[in-house]
Amino acid sequence: MLPWYVIPAVAVAFAAGWWLARWLSARRSGAAVNELSSDYFRGLNYLLNEEQDKAIEVFLRLAEYNRDTVETHLALGNLFRRRGEVDRAIRLHQHLVSRPDLSEPMKTVALLELGEDYMRAGLLDRAEALFCDLVALDAHAPSALRHLISIYQHERDWHQAIEHARRLEAMTGEDQTPIMAQFYCELAERSRQHGAKVEAREYLDQAFACQRDCVRAWMLTGRIEADAGNHAKAVDAYEAAVAADVAFVPEILPPLLDSYARSAQMERAERFLRGLLERYHGVSPVLALTHLYAERDGKHAAVDFLTAQLRRRPSVRGLMALIDATMDSIQGEARDNFLILRDLTKKLLEGQAMYRCSRCGFGAKAHHWQCPSCKSWSTIRPIHGVANE
Repeated sequence: MLPWYVIPAVAVAFAAGWWLARWLSARRSGAAVNELSSDYFRGLNYLLNEEQDKAIEVFLRLAEYNRDTVETHLALGNLFRRRGEVDRAIRLHQHLVSRPDLSEPMKTVALLELGEDYMRAGLLDRAEALFCDLVALDAHAPSALRHLISIYQHERDWHQAIEHARRLEAMTGEDQTPIMAQFYCELAERSRQHGAKVEAREYLDQAFACQRDCVRAWMLTGRIEADAGNHAKAVDAYEAAVAADVAFVPEILPPLLDSYARSAQMERAERFLRGLLERYHGVSPVLALTHLYAERDGKHAAVDFLTAQLRRRPSVRGLMALIDATMDSIQGEARDNFLILRDLTKKLLEGQAMYRCSRCGFGAKAHHWQCPSCKSWSTIRPIHGVANE
């Protein structure tokens, strides 16, 4: 199976190959057929081996045989953009678009490519205008709409992103409600930070209308209730967030535990955490219960519980908590050794990514709702392992 990064290049090569096949079928000269076939397959081989410089030379040569060849020029433009030579790609695609003899379908394809060039170059205003024109003409509208949604996300224009996501859903039938829920959450978070809590709640209602089990919307609801001093309602919202997606426990537990304490519901907290141990195998609930037992039953009870749990689910974070809990009772050389062990454990944790994108594999030390690498939503999850969650 080909690596993922080779597949786009192969697609580009086959676009050029499609034109070449037609051209070859029209030729009667066996010498010309052999020469062009050799050039094409040589270029394809260069692409498969990631030798893009040599591939470009070959496709330039193919383009010289017939300067009216659109597909070959599109293939070259893709190669230029992939190599980071965006200026060359823009000039090539602009030249294609300006040709008066170009058919409307091919002109539309060239415009889409030019829009991608603009996006890669950071010229988002030009890309936006171009894609809007394509949508208005109903030419390759789904592709243009997807690009526009990406632009509006980058510009944090969430209202426009929502509008175009709705249009894309109506046009293609593809479910856009999960991503629209995220856009409404972005609007709610912005309103909350500006103190517009009523507006924030309205945006969260829209998020729930899009996706009833939106974990982020439940978490924001809990935060808004906590900000208003309604900690009992905040507890309900945070518990609903865990029910919506247990993977987000490390993000939910800190504010949830605070609301338990402020609403004097520590017995409920213990029951919830105990139940969580059965369906979540990370260390966060263990550490939360250890802290609860230390406060209520004393350090020895907390250490006994943590030690028993570490035998069942080894964890570097749990080991560090155990070292901290027992440090006061150790003296002399043993204490010095424990301090060394603690420092080593701390350094090990500092070098670890705690979250990873399930779509592209991007690793991060902090949580992001949108992956900084592939721009997917809700794909950053805690990493489960001895040195992680």
